[in-house]
Amino acid sequence: MMNVKKVKLGHSDVKRIYFESFPKSERMPFPLMVAMSKLWNTDFLGFYEKDTLCGFIYLAHNRKIVFVMFFAVDAALRSKGFGSAILKEIQKKYPTKKIIISIEPCDETAPDIEIRKKRKAFYLRNGYKETGYMIKLAGVVQEIIIANGEFNKSQFKRFFVLYSNGTMWPRIWKQSE
Repeated sequence: MMNVKKVKLGHSDVKRIYFESFPKSERMPFPLMVAMSKLWNTDFLGFYEKDTLCGFIYLAHNRKIVFVMFFAVDAALRSKGFGSAILKEIQKKYPTKKIIISIEPCDETAPDIEIRKKRKAFYLRNGYKETGYMIKLAGVVQEIIIANGEFNKSQFKRFFVLYSNGTMWPRIWKQSE
């Protein structure tokens, strides 16, 4: 079992992994993430094996849905089971909620297609399944995958509208559209 700690502004180790793992165009300001995590419906958690930070997760939730916005494992610790362990901890914390993650689509023309395929395979091995839906967030198209239930487009759209107080109306569509 991993130690879980709320991420605070001074957690430079989490900040380092965050900046290494996500391109600037996809990141939220780190201080804003820490501030948002003080709300009842947002968690920003660091996962530790003894005193070593393995990774973090930043998510929003309501009564029915958990949406994982950012999840990363320290590059030096990848492929050692820590990512799977973190996902299991999230499953334990939210056993009755649908857990939704958006990932970069496995577009064959993408320069990092092998990394994308590896990432998707990781989630599928950990109980997530394809929904056939895409979402556009902050100008970036992503594929939606889910654990703990069936994907419901209107339910997910409502989740965003409520979470953002009406400021986010993401485009969500079936891949074949």
